[in-house]
Amino acid sequence: MREQEIEKLRGVVRDCVSKHLYSSAIFFADKVAAFTNDPADIYMQAQALFLGRHYRRAFHLLNASKIVLRDLRFRYLAAKCLEELKEWDQCLLMLGEAKVDEQGNVSDTKDSNVMYLDKDGEDREINISSAICFLRGKAHEALENRAQARLWYKAAIKADPLCYEALECLIENHMLTCEEEANLISSLQFGSEDGWLSSFYSCLIKKYDKENVVEGKFRDLENTSCKIDQSNPSFLRTLKTNTDLLACKAEYYNQCGEYQKCFELTSVLLEKDPFHNKATLVHLAAAMELGHSNELYLMACNLVKDYPQKALSWFAVGCYYYCIKKYDQSRRYFSKATSLDGTFAPAWIGYGNAYAAKEEGDQAMSAYRTAARLFPGCHLPTLYIGMECMRTHSYKLAEQFFLQAKAVCPSDPHVFNELGVVAYHMQEYNKAVYWFEKTLALIPSSLSEMWEPTVVNLAHAYRKLKMYDEAISYYEKALALSTRSLSTYAGLAYTYHLQDDFTTAITYYHKALWLKSDDQFCTEMLSWALIDESRCGPPSIP
Repeated sequence: MREQEIEKLRGVVRDCVSKHLYSSAIFFADKVAAFTNDPADIYMQAQALFLGRHYRRAFHLLNASKIVLRDLRFRYLAAKCLEELKEWDQCLLMLGEAKVDEQGNVSDTKDSNVMYLDKDGEDREINISSAICFLRGKAHEALENRAQARLWYKAAIKADPLCYEALECLIENHMLTCEEEANLISSLQFGSEDGWLSSFYSCLIKKYDKENVVEGKFRDLENTSCKIDQSNPSFLRTLKTNTDLLACKAEYYNQCGEYQKCFELTSVLLEKDPFHNKATLVHLAAAMELGHSNELYLMACNLVKDYPQKALSWFAVGCYYYCIKKYDQSRRYFSKATSLDGTFAPAWIGYGNAYAAKEEGDQAMSAYRTAARLFPGCHLPTLYIGMECMRTHSYKLAEQFFLQAKAVCPSDPHVFNELGVVAYHMQEYNKAVYWFEKTLALIPSSLSEMWEPTVVNLAHAYRKLKMYDEAISYYEKALALSTRSLSTYAGLAYTYHLQDDFTTAITYYHKALWLKSDDQFCTEMLSWALIDESRCGPPSIP
């Protein structure tokens, strides 16, 4: 057969692959390889077998060719076959020996040096060494060696910043702390044309900066995408409405406590792309916070119908039952989600929260400890363990866990708030004031009703230190955030009472009792304030 006819057959194979006609591709690729015995044609045949899910046959074909030990493409595809067959140890052996340090730098051993010297730089292809590092990471993670998996994922993204899957694994599996994520992104060597990608990656990682900083990142990315000739529309012009970017924004709004804003954005997103994973997860979280049980029910039904084997679907069912306070059922479905995907962090935390809601502390702590072990870059499990310790009045132990959470994520205001609460319970009021003020300084956006308890707690701490003017100032700030807080009115009344301003104290005791007429403290203190006022006489009129 002439070379021209062989080339036509190769074109048929490529066309069959593009049209997903894999059996046809396998048939013709087999004939081309038989005619030529060319390594490139053998590789094409193995690719067709792999795409047709004939993994064992593809591996046998690659392994039978002596080139598998010399050609990176052969070795990588053989390892991919072993990945699909779940033969992880053999997969690592096929990839060859190599070591990686804490920074993600790779040192090769024996015959695998070529693996990291070969560069597929043409036509913006992903560096083959990056793909191999990523596959090593997946193998180690499957073997439950998450420490090694983290290092290989870092090596993959450092070898080629275009290897997004490595970054996705690091972020979604919470393998890095906030600081480590930021350092990794800053260390990547982006091409001159990839400025937008650097900005996009910085939006994907944990976002605990001030609102103007984070919004600036989003704005810069959108502006960069618009610096295109208006007469020549292209992909970058659409980044402003890109679902991934908008999902990052929604995640940030949810983190800031702007749940309604987040819910509205994710609702629009899911109309555009109903099966976007991150948007779905953030939408569920916002609906939970807003108590939208009907929305959770509909989402759960649709997800279970479309994706019965995905952890996210059963997590949604658990969220629905948690929202309507049926914690036993929610726990059952969170557990099912963890059994389907043991690396799905929200399900583990939901599982612990469902136990905590029923005050079953031991089981809750067990779930949180598992989550803390699996997701070292996520501070929430450690934070929740501390909250459980505080519930059982183990304040010193709680403080230790809160400090651990702070080490993982040093800019989350919720951690500092809990440190303030535990210091207050231990009667360390100066320390409590420090932590509460730090909390308010770290809040990314302007103060909202969500942070009213923190402001009240700070006022309580100042009152305990007999700094009454500062206490009154913060009580009044709390009233500006919410006018229906019994604690604020009671604290304000008691502070005025301690200053011997009985008339003002009586006014605020009455306001507190209007919110809760049978409050024992306010009822008793109101009686004392009336007695004290009658002893001192009415205030003089200037």
